[in-house]
Amino acid sequence: MLAAQSDGQSSWTFLTNHAHVLICIAREPTIRARDLAERVHITERAVQRIVAELVAGGYLARERVGRRNRYRIDRDLHLRHPIEAHCRVDDLLRLVGDPGDRARADA
Repeated sequence: MLAAQSDGQSSWTFLTNHAHVLICIAREPTIRARDLAERVHITERAVQRIVAELVAGGYLARERVGRRNRYRIDRDLHLRHPIEAHCRVDDLLRLVGDPGDRARADA
């Protein structure tokens, strides 16, 4: 369901919450579920479900570092929907301006 904005228009986006979570993790690999939820505007429970699905799908690997998780994205995997299956995760992250791309290019 789409939420109504104060101006009466529905608020919708072109990307899914899965994409939003992945983009946030690409930008900050040690981000907490609480912070992901705040940035994506979903519940922590929804973040946990999405992260679990991304891990199960092989898109994310989770490593425990002290009290935090550190995530690693498999940028070579292809997107899941047939319309965009010709694109890799890396293509999506580059499209939205993953700041990590600049750091890798400078290295």
